[in-house]
Amino acid sequence: MSIVLRVAEQTPPPPPYALCWSEPEWPLPRRTIRLRGRAAGFPAFPWLPTGPEAQPFDFCGHVRRLCTDIATSCAELRHIDASRVLFTVTQARKHRLGGLQARLTPLRCPGGQLTRRRHGFLYQVQRYFVDGREMLYLLTIVLPRFLDGEFDEKFITLFHELYHISPAFNGDLRRHEGRYAVHSHSQRAYDKHMAALAREYLARRPDPALHAFLRMNSAQLRARHGSVVGIVVPRPRLIPIAFP
Repeated sequence: MSIVLRVAEQTPPPPPYALCWSEPEWPLPRRTIRLRGRAAGFPAFPWLPTGPEAQPFDFCGHVRRLCTDIATSCAELRHIDASRVLFTVTQARKHRLGGLQARLTPLRCPGGQLTRRRHGFLYQVQRYFVDGREMLYLLTIVLPRFLDGEFDEKFITLFHELYHISPAFNGDLRRHEGRYAVHSHSQRAYDKHMAALAREYLARRPDPALHAFLRMNSAQLRARHGSVVGIVVPRPRLIPIAFP
């Protein structure tokens, strides 16, 4: 009996089926990003509007406002409701420019379903709620790697991730025909299309305050604001809810 009780005590509780945050009782967790080096060669462009100096730079807030404007302006992305996309960050493990820049995580199973069956088990995706509103996508950007890239690359990365969102905006990914359902049959053609969308958006001359921060690297933002902070949440999990 004691052995059975000891094993039961060591079994971790199952993860919650939903994660909820709300201001001010349960705010979204924010973290200061570890940045590398100092601004080298030139100051942090004093004419670029990035918010009050000497105050932490709210990276996720700036990305959310920019992506909201992109979704409104770009015909191919107008199905996106940015208020139901949770913009977050993750800390890069290695200080190098190459590697993952961002990722889009759907909060629904294929077809927008809340559950899916795998190997006889029925699973549900964890549900995320912010101020009572359910999120359908999690867009996570890798810092400081993303900030230390070129301006054009940053814009293309944002379009790349937003374009993955299903035209039905049902929590699933945009799926193409054929074997390579996520990036179509040609990664190169996909990236070329994203670059064209980014150029079209900039050609409309959006408010410079929306994307000024993309013209600065992480060291320059730290020099101006002291720190860069972002929302950090756990990746959603598939939770078994029915067994064979």
